[in-house]
Amino acid sequence: MKHAYVYVLDALADWELGHVTAELNSGQYFKRPGGRVPVRTVGASGEPVVTKGGFTIVPDLTVEDIRPETCAVLLLPGADTWQDPRHRPILAKTAELLDSGCLVAAICGRGASFYRDEPVVVDGRLITTGSAGALLLAREVMRRLDVMSGEAWKPGTITTARVRPLIFTR
Repeated sequence: MKHAYVYVLDALADWELGHVTAELNSGQYFKRPGGRVPVRTVGASGEPVVTKGGFTIVPDLTVEDIRPETCAVLLLPGADTWQDPRHRPILAKTAELLDSGCLVAAICGRGASFYRDEPVVVDGRLITTGSAGALLLAREVMRRLDVMSGEAWKPGTITTARVRPLIFTR
């Protein structure tokens, strides 16, 4: 089974990967009913990390546990702590995964070294975007993995329900 691996580190921008991880893990709009790409969190160690939004995440795996043959996509979020040397192993693993055909998607800080003045940049199996590009990143990951049904791409398919206003009385 192929997985979506999310690298987790202290101060990660937890909002940046919400769209892509929710769809991969649920498979709600996948071509194949019941299909999904399970999301696994990966850390530099097995120690918990605290996101910028205050969530505590205990990694499912460490970097050395990732096997190229089980990787559908590696997701690298933005974070204020990328310069810490303990994150060097994931950078080496990223090169290995790209060479093996795994998709890699980096947002914000991790994609900064590949910056171009475009909303999203795709270079082979590498996708990068700025911090405001979470939906664009999700779209490109889904396209490259070719998992979405044709219906999901039609305008108006994904909508929000009308919510009746809640009236408070005393």
